[in-house]
Amino acid sequence: MSKVSFLGAGSWGTALAVMLARHGHNVTLWSAVDSEVKMLKENREHKDRLPGVKLPETVVITDNLEEACTGYDLIVFSVASPYIRETARRAAAYVPEGQHIVNVAKGIEEDSLKTLREIICEEMPGRDVSVLSGPSHAEEVSVGMPTTVVAGSRNEASAAFIQEIFMNDVFRVYISPDVTGIELGGSIKNVIALAAGVSDGLGFGDNTKAALITRGIAEIARLGIAMGARTETFAGLSGIGDLIVTCTSNHSRNHNAGYFIGKGKSVKEAMEEVNQVVEGVYSAKAAFCLAKKYNVSMPIVEQINKVLFEDLPATEAIKNLLTREKCNEYPGMEWK
Repeated sequence: MSKVSFLGAGSWGTALAVMLARHGHNVTLWSAVDSEVKMLKENREHKDRLPGVKLPETVVITDNLEEACTGYDLIVFSVASPYIRETARRAAAYVPEGQHIVNVAKGIEEDSLKTLREIICEEMPGRDVSVLSGPSHAEEVSVGMPTTVVAGSRNEASAAFIQEIFMNDVFRVYISPDVTGIELGGSIKNVIALAAGVSDGLGFGDNTKAALITRGIAEIARLGIAMGARTETFAGLSGIGDLIVTCTSNHSRNHNAGYFIGKGKSVKEAMEEVNQVVEGVYSAKAAFCLAKKYNVSMPIVEQINKVLFEDLPATEAIKNLLTREKCNEYPGMEWK
């Protein structure tokens, strides 16, 4: 069995830590939040994020970053996307070169337009950084519901290493070399999920949501291909798979935040109502900036940015999407 450390004890880090510990791995769970560490030690349960899910007694809980970075087979970055850079910068002093790292958070940094893996590599050069993504709600993984994800790395051996540690009888892991596609799918689906939530909040039905999901993955794929990703990735787990689950589930903080916006709450009020980091709000501007940088049409992303940051009424955003210039669904497809 492997020694695995999780940097970040939110719902996702805690769920994965619980799963690996149940399957015999030696797990350490680190948090920078004193109250969170105290709660986890006293209750062996994340009462705020995963109520009712008990941490196995073998899981070590710590607030000591050096302890959480020293002597592990694998370090998992599970802090929310806004805190990835700071955590990587702090951890760099303790993490040896060549260390296997896997990032399980999803997002794009607004200022730099870098993916989270790129940020970790920038702050911690010389480490072996992979990603893990797919349709995987923490609430379901923590109780052993069957789940399937994909591990991405620049080299096959590293992806297989992640696969070997995480794969078990309830958690299937595929591997892929398309790190860019995996990260973009995992990040921008949160932006589309905000739009799907807005649609539900407005009282629209399945037709509208299906359109947002289908055209959303088209937008994500267009950008990904322009950035060098593989088309197949967007038809896979970290593409359409993750998009479906995030747009349709009540577990999805992005969908839920969008729902409250559709009901008339401000972005600030919606985020407070969800009471968790809403990754899509942080990734929305970055996704739109990438679309402009690579000259890619992303109308859903454009409209959700206007709703989030320009106070455009959600009903107007939907109307703008429906009344755009007529076009083919697949412009490259030839007429016989």
